[in-house]
Amino acid sequence: MIIKKQTKSLKISVIGTGYVGLITGAGLASLGNKVICVDIDQDKVEKINRKDPPIYEKGLKELLEKVVPDNLRATTNLKKAINDTSVTFICVGTPSRKKGDTYFKQLDDVSKQIGLALKNKEKTHLIIVKSTVLPGTTEEKVIKTIERFSGKKYGIHFGAVMNPEFLREGSALNDFFNPDRIVLGSTDSRSLKSARKIYENFKCPVLEATFKEAEMIKYASNSFLATKLSFINEVGNVCKRLGINTNVIAKGMGLDYRISPHFLRSGIGFGGSCFPKDVSALVFKATEVGYNTRLLRAVLDVNHDQPLRLLEKVVMENTVNLITAYTEKSPAKSSAIK
Repeated sequence: MIIKKQTKSLKISVIGTGYVGLITGAGLASLGNKVICVDIDQDKVEKINRKDPPIYEKGLKELLEKVVPDNLRATTNLKKAINDTSVTFICVGTPSRKKGDTYFKQLDDVSKQIGLALKNKEKTHLIIVKSTVLPGTTEEKVIKTIERFSGKKYGIHFGAVMNPEFLREGSALNDFFNPDRIVLGSTDSRSLKSARKIYENFKCPVLEATFKEAEMIKYASNSFLATKLSFINEVGNVCKRLGINTNVIAKGMGLDYRISPHFLRSGIGFGGSCFPKDVSALVFKATEVGYNTRLLRAVLDVNHDQPLRLLEKVVMENTVNLITAYTEKSPAKSSAIK
């Protein structure tokens, strides 16, 4: 799908030039907006300004060649980027700790710096949180930190929206330009109205929600997809013991429109930067509020054991092959064994 350029160009800053940040920045720049990408890594900044993406994604280099430097440039100066723009996307990483909770140091630091940058800015500013954060984070961490360090009030001097990303590695640009839906979470009508303008030419449903609802949609979506993967792996483990082709079973299930074939491919289990982190974070958060997420814990357990199941299968097949080869070469010994 080709999205029309925006009727009015916006000045946008994107903090964090990792996977989400750079895809978002380049995508918004290609629609005619003036984008400043911000990162603390000078090497990343220099690469982007040379039209050399610091990450690999299909089509990203070609896109940077089109938008840099006219519509996109990178800098380490966060304060100047805030002052030179009217909208800021927060796209910093939110990694998980060993016990499953989320590490928010980058988010806290950026929120503080945004607050300090807004302190002497007269015009209103819109903050859009695109980092994956647990329900309550935008209100309790981002907004309160910005208010504390800026001396300004949310809904009066600055706006805020939670806008979760749904990008898949390997097809992120296509996902940016052809989203299934756009989720905007806020309690401020002016913030929602401004955020909608950014996506006015996207031909997909736009769901408006509260901050917590928007944050939860991201975790619920990834947890459900992870559940489908663990489910088909569990079914596949049974199928292998019954001599059944799991791929045929998955195909038969996927033909049901209520189920769909997506994420019904059995294998070694899910990994990557999102599914394990997000499911673990949701389980941890549920535990904090006194709920035992039995299904999601089982999803993680199945995924944890899945590589061992495949290893067992390989060892068993190799053992059978060795015994067969041995008995074929030594029929006398084979008879004695019997």
